[in-house]
Amino acid sequence: MTRELREAPQFYLTAPSPCPYLPSREERKVFTHLIGRRAATLNDTLTQSGFRRSQTIAYRPACENCRACVSVRVKVDEFRLSKNLRRTLSRNRDIAASVVRVEPTSEQYSLFRAYLDARHSDGGMADMTVLDYSMMIEDSHVDTRLIEYRSGAYLLGVCLTDILADGLSMVYSFYEPEEERRSLGTYMILDHIDRARRFGLPHLYLGYWVKGSRKMAYKARFLPQERLGMNGWERVD
Repeated sequence: MTRELREAPQFYLTAPSPCPYLPSREERKVFTHLIGRRAATLNDTLTQSGFRRSQTIAYRPACENCRACVSVRVKVDEFRLSKNLRRTLSRNRDIAASVVRVEPTSEQYSLFRAYLDARHSDGGMADMTVLDYSMMIEDSHVDTRLIEYRSGAYLLGVCLTDILADGLSMVYSFYEPEEERRSLGTYMILDHIDRARRFGLPHLYLGYWVKGSRKMAYKARFLPQERLGMNGWERVD
């Protein structure tokens, strides 16, 4: 057996479980491990093929009778701000974003818990402890950044972001749920589009857009974008 074969990723299929996005449906995922010296290269390849990263796992939906989950990436160089998005930037002009050490803090976890309790209390992450949060932040074999968004000393949002060969991937973000007027989730995406453009990277990966899911509808606002279909990445304006 050659070394290449020994290092080839092994893929696994999860058992069916309730779909978190569409009622009365079940989901299955195919996944592999992102570990060792080839983790970053593998993460690049798999992300471009519609996978997402969670700690040292790369996964994508593999549902038998549903193709609703569609990978989305924004065309950074061609992206233009709408009037509504310009207003979002204006409402948040007091925010300063900074890259911090990829280490969890109690302040971050408090915000994370408030976000989950307000927005995703019935989701799969609802019971995450401080240890679970620490693992989500620290357990990575790829090039990862942690970005904090503050107004003065007040922590408003956090995003865990992977640096890929062809773009940025927003792995997970959370924000102050009581600041609805700010549209912080949208603001952090706009900030990442700007970061990708400044880094000379063509794409911002947003994860899955799910047709029929109100939770995922916001991703369709960032145009032009590409969605991964049966014929590869297809442009949507």
